[in-house]
Amino acid sequence: MNTKPSRFAGILRWLPALILMAVIFALSSTPSTDLPNYGFWDALVKKGGHVAGYTLLSLSYWYGLGFDPQKGWLAWLLAVLYAITDEVHQAFTPGRTPSATDVLVFDAFGALLGCAIGRLVQKHTKPAVFHS
Repeated sequence: MNTKPSRFAGILRWLPALILMAVIFALSSTPSTDLPNYGFWDALVKKGGHVAGYTLLSLSYWYGLGFDPQKGWLAWLLAVLYAITDEVHQAFTPGRTPSATDVLVFDAFGALLGCAIGRLVQKHTKPAVFHS
């Protein structure tokens, strides 16, 4: 019996990352006139969304990489690189502007948080869960 995952299963491991990338792209495509603006709370929700989105994205990248403990840094890097492309995309969305602060602070922190959560779960879970 072959216990090695099929090539198709390996491709499916990337589906969560692709879905999250599509959601982030769609949200970045929203013109500023269609976004709410309620001051402090609105900014808190938007920046929190950056952190949460990139936490999930780095986790989904790491999942795609098979949760290999040596590839956590790659999951973080892929998430930050996607954040950069997302900010460039916003330059072409009406009323939106790219923000290095979003990438360097909120997105990079979220990606790091995702990797930290993944690492904590790895330490407290049976290895078969991560390498199946």
